[in-house]
Amino acid sequence: MKRILVTGAGGAPSTNFIRSLRKAPEKFYVVGVDSDKYHLMRAEVDKKYLVPPATNPLYVKVINSIIEDEKIDFMHLQNDMEISYVSENREKIKTKLFLPSKKTIRICQNKFISFEKWKKAGIKTPNTMLINSQADLKNAFKKYGGKVWIRFTTGAAGKGSLPAFGFDTAKNWINFHNGWGKFTAAEMLEKTSTTWMSIWHNGKLVTAQGRKRLYWEMAKVSPSGITGVTGTGVTVSDPLLDKIAIKAIKAIDKAPHGLFGVDLTYDSKGIPNPTEINIGRFFTTHQFFTESGLNMPYIFTKLAFGEKITPLKKKINPLKEGLLWIRGMDFYPILTEENEVEKNVKELKKRMKSL
Repeated sequence: MKRILVTGAGGAPSTNFIRSLRKAPEKFYVVGVDSDKYHLMRAEVDKKYLVPPATNPLYVKVINSIIEDEKIDFMHLQNDMEISYVSENREKIKTKLFLPSKKTIRICQNKFISFEKWKKAGIKTPNTMLINSQADLKNAFKKYGGKVWIRFTTGAAGKGSLPAFGFDTAKNWINFHNGWGKFTAAEMLEKTSTTWMSIWHNGKLVTAQGRKRLYWEMAKVSPSGITGVTGTGVTVSDPLLDKIAIKAIKAIDKAPHGLFGVDLTYDSKGIPNPTEINIGRFFTTHQFFTESGLNMPYIFTKLAFGEKITPLKKKINPLKEGLLWIRGMDFYPILTEENEVEKNVKELKKRMKSL
């Protein structure tokens, strides 16, 4: 039985990974580690350990001691900070990893550098500026039409994001975060966003699936309306989306290897614009695909062990369009279809019309 170590094991992204492995046709012994003593208790694993944050100088030594004690065969990460640190120290980790190159991870974890790569490649992406000073911010409002999208250059879950409709609002937001030189300002796009989740192996695409986000869960608690927590996602299949996502990946890494989750937001002309690549990890709710029939974590894990996988009949977007994954705090997710949801809407309209 393969022995897998999963970091951040008490968090939602790793829980989706672990649950997917439990759905695989073979059994795995899963060890979970987490730097949060409370989150650790939620981990759905065979054995769990508390570890220091990746910023701690003893992080690698602690991880290696657990790897040795538990005879771990492979380690998977679902947290940007840990991915960054482990990537830079990958030679010291005493078990298998399946990560893109160090250079690729560095680029993808910096939204402004990613933007520069895409712009150079001629990919339509929201015009973006690095904000080092108030003069830069004033210039951004002048160039982008009086409203801009502010966000940190690094970080997940919409870190520091804010739709700003005036200079003073944006200035105060950046001041509050002590963020001069750490923020970008970009032109505003539409609300529709998608994620194109893909697995690559030595430059070859293994599989990919598109998922549109219908809304953010708990959006009202965030100034930007973005929480990083998808409320409901729906499977999509769009050749234009596929083409742009692949081009965005290849603009950064000509021989992709590992996990590349491209986030794209649509502009007013209906063109998906890449905004970032979540690198080296699955998007939070990837159990959605597993329950729908595409177990990406199992495919990914087999590739990590150098094993052959059963070829998919359809490599890109193998899942049926219109599948919904509905989530909420303290509720187990629901897998259904768009037409099932619309039945309830039609029934209500009919009832109201009869009253």
